[in-house]
Amino acid sequence: MKALRIAGLALALAVPAAPCVAAESVNLILNWTPTADHSPFYYAKSQGWYEKAGIDLTIEVGKGSGVSSLKVGSGGSPFGIADLATALVAKSKGADVVALMSIYANTGQTFYWLKSYGVNGPKDFPNHKIGNPPGDASRVMWPAFAKAAGIAPDAVSFVNVGPTAKIAALKSHTVDIISDFYNEHDLKVIEFGADLGYVNWKDIGLNPYGNSLIVNGAYLQKNPKLVEEFVKISQKAYAACVADVAPCLKALLDQASGLDKENQQRQWERIKFLMTDEFTTTKALGWIDPERMKKDYELVQTYLGMEKPFDVNTAFSTKMLDTSIKMDASKVKK
Repeated sequence: MKALRIAGLALALAVPAAPCVAAESVNLILNWTPTADHSPFYYAKSQGWYEKAGIDLTIEVGKGSGVSSLKVGSGGSPFGIADLATALVAKSKGADVVALMSIYANTGQTFYWLKSYGVNGPKDFPNHKIGNPPGDASRVMWPAFAKAAGIAPDAVSFVNVGPTAKIAALKSHTVDIISDFYNEHDLKVIEFGADLGYVNWKDIGLNPYGNSLIVNGAYLQKNPKLVEEFVKISQKAYAACVADVAPCLKALLDQASGLDKENQQRQWERIKFLMTDEFTTTKALGWIDPERMKKDYELVQTYLGMEKPFDVNTAFSTKMLDTSIKMDASKVKK
């Protein structure tokens, strides 16, 4: 009897176990270098959420929304982060991209100035110098801002200033006004204090969607279940970071070097504001509203141009979002 039990055990050990399903290698290209607004992806990865869903995620450092839109649109990366207006332009040029989730429900575009330079608002912009990089979205979209602010588009002059030199250029009076994203707001407050003036584009009625999660259209058609899992995990991660950003920033800082923890904490507070609107708080965190998308399309068509017009409804989908996960407005500082 004992011999039979041993033989049975040996036979069981000899039978190969059912093979494990290999995780799908998935790449996410960021819009730029990693900062607080990307921390939910690093957090979800560190928690094994993507892995559990059969997703072996690689997060690739980006070089701008134009690059990420084109790489996703060409199939070089299934997922990416891109400014939605930039993604729409890329789509008009043949990029196969679909937006799945807004990260910045509100535009981050902001102009900053010093009141001591004689500027107290957009009406005072004429005859002043604005500093930003060539090709900067705020420079390209300047005619739209000027129209909304009621000033002539040619009433200002632009000076080429690199992204990291903006504060120094404003401080030295090389320029009178700079453009920057609102998530970097606190660096200006710390530097200039009560002398700082600013206007977010939303304040004058221009509020296109900002950074969003995009996917390659063909990849979406071929892998709908995986894409849905990716979106819902990412959505869940953003909600978790809104509730408590500490572990999310730890995951980010563990993987991305050269970041200042306190600055990233300040950024996240501003990012929560950018994530919050009437749709993300009532429909779903990351919701993309069709009517706003139509307005964004018209804005882009007018000021950036569409090489080949398309139906804007093909440029986004909210079907993958978990409607039980909503943006918690109580976590946003007023």
